[in-house]
Amino acid sequence: MIAYDLQCSNGHQFEGWFEDSQSFDRQKKQGMIACPVCEDTGVFKVPSMFAIKGSSGTLPLNPGDTADMEALGKKIVDYVQDNFDNVGADFAEEALKMHYGVTEPRSIRGVSTPKEEETLKAEGIRFFKIPVPSEPSDPEAS
Repeated sequence: MIAYDLQCSNGHQFEGWFEDSQSFDRQKKQGMIACPVCEDTGVFKVPSMFAIKGSSGTLPLNPGDTADMEALGKKIVDYVQDNFDNVGADFAEEALKMHYGVTEPRSIRGVSTPKEEETLKAEGIRFFKIPVPSEPSDPEAS
């Protein structure tokens, strides 16, 4: 598989995964690749941070890469926890309220079921799933 960073003619950037470069070329020629923001099919590749290709399914990593990725993951988790309202299991409900103007838009985080996620997608609500490690339990709190 190859991951390309793509950009539409309106400047929106997004990522696309393809079997190989010929798959990208064929799909682009057929107008099958469209911007997820504006649906523009005038899409082109932009320099990418990485690409994955190989039959072994493994990536050669430098020893420092794993530590760098863990540090980046921690920064993302910390940012989300510090800057997004935790709405818990009410994530889908709150997202729908904001989408339809019932409540003011804000950054939220929480959990949702696969069925709720399908509903959000069907309503055109964009969301991102970020795996967050569970908090270690406090042995003294028990």
